[in-house]
Amino acid sequence: MHLIGLPFAALLVLAPIAACAQAPAGLAEQWETLHPTPFRPVQRITNRYPLSDQQNHGDWVPYAPMTDEFNGTQLDATKWFPTNPTWKGRQPAWFNPANVTVAGGCLNLTMRKQDAPEDLRKEGYHTYSSAAVQSRGTVLYGYFEVRAKPMRSAGSSSFWFYNNADPTQWTEIDVFEIGGRAKGFERKVNITVHVFRTPQIKQHFQIGDAWIAPWDLDDAFHVYGLEWDARELKFYVDGVLVRRGPNTHWHQPLTMNFDSETMPDWFGLPKDEDLPSTYRIDYVRAWKHRSETQ
Repeated sequence: MHLIGLPFAALLVLAPIAACAQAPAGLAEQWETLHPTPFRPVQRITNRYPLSDQQNHGDWVPYAPMTDEFNGTQLDATKWFPTNPTWKGRQPAWFNPANVTVAGGCLNLTMRKQDAPEDLRKEGYHTYSSAAVQSRGTVLYGYFEVRAKPMRSAGSSSFWFYNNADPTQWTEIDVFEIGGRAKGFERKVNITVHVFRTPQIKQHFQIGDAWIAPWDLDDAFHVYGLEWDARELKFYVDGVLVRRGPNTHWHQPLTMNFDSETMPDWFGLPKDEDLPSTYRIDYVRAWKHRSETQ
């Protein structure tokens, strides 16, 4: 769903095209969404390993650059930007660094009613401010796990990876995009992968689906995970595998991102009575296979 770093007019033109972009023949059919019934969350035994691999069959070791417990009183500036350095937000909401706080043992990203500065109003920003956090570094492959609670509004709560700095390569992995109180999206964990450009691919395509939770997503914290290696991408909720597909294109070091956006054409704009609303991340933990660290 993310189309960033483009002028607003270009976004308006490209958004319908992106929604209809076709993956290479046969690729989308290789992806599957799993709906285990009944849904049984994995019971955590230890914090040392991913929730889905408590016995550490993957031989995981912690990866500190992408790990943060958010137990302090301010964002760790050695790891994170308190905004997106190359994108101002999805109109009409603009990313306001003041909406990023660390408190109560969480990273908090808030959306609120707030007029945009004059220079941003000229670019189509108005009425709402939101928040973004981006890693200062990039990462290629690993296991990434967050415990998070989406905001109680139609503002998005998202955890995603991307890198568009290379003029020849731009890929993206959306672990989740959630509209907690967007009508019809209350239980949808939207999981999408994008290819915008590679040396071989010149036209954007995406492959996505929604896993339907048996609860309203903004009711409580849950654990969301991505296992990403050279062969496959796997997505987890509370330690349970919910979506998987072959890694045919996602071999580029990516930044890690948390953000909230207005998505008027997808989730609709948030109701005034639901604002301010806050997306909370209790922790982010990352691991690498031991063999990758030696």
